[in-house]
Amino acid sequence: MSNEIEKTLIPGLEALGLTLVPAQIKQLLDYLGLLIKWNKAYNLTAVRDPLQMVTRHLLDSLAILPHISGSNIIDVGTGAGLPGIPLAIADPSRSFCLLDSNGKKIRFLQQVVVHLGLKNVTTVEDRAESYASRLCFDSMVVRAVGSIADILSQTQHLLCPDGQWFLMKGQYPQEELDAIEVPSSIVAYQVPGLDEQRHLICLRKV
Repeated sequence: MSNEIEKTLIPGLEALGLTLVPAQIKQLLDYLGLLIKWNKAYNLTAVRDPLQMVTRHLLDSLAILPHISGSNIIDVGTGAGLPGIPLAIADPSRSFCLLDSNGKKIRFLQQVVVHLGLKNVTTVEDRAESYASRLCFDSMVVRAVGSIADILSQTQHLLCPDGQWFLMKGQYPQEELDAIEVPSSIVAYQVPGLDEQRHLICLRKV
């Protein structure tokens, strides 16, 4: 299975235009291995098939890398570390804070950080609306968690002035966008091996 996983991952990275060194590819594979192992007991993700995990988790997360900005990034509702862990592996020059209220998932992420030696990742167990960070964040990534209006109201205190949200959605969320009054730009992106719509909603704090 490990060969099949690599045969899905490496062409996928090439299709995204990402050049990772062998050590980074090994970290992605090790992360996937931990996710598969822990998922059996902790139910971290509904996706069970390892090849589907490559496409729906690793490549889906990495597809937004060229579009996000900021050096200090928070991943809200990170769950099993998506998209934060793959992004942190692919771009070690940025700092990532992984925030989730689920203790089991945070314990898993703490194990991932130690096992992979990720010096640019911190984990926090808390709800977004109640988390009082000492530092503000340049950018925030959120993957399929709640409505856009709810995300903005619950998380704006975490962003620096002029900070940005990067919200990962499937189909174009017209109704959600109609419900907010924040300047936005939308990037339609493709995940290699996945025949589904993907949109990145980019919003700037005003």
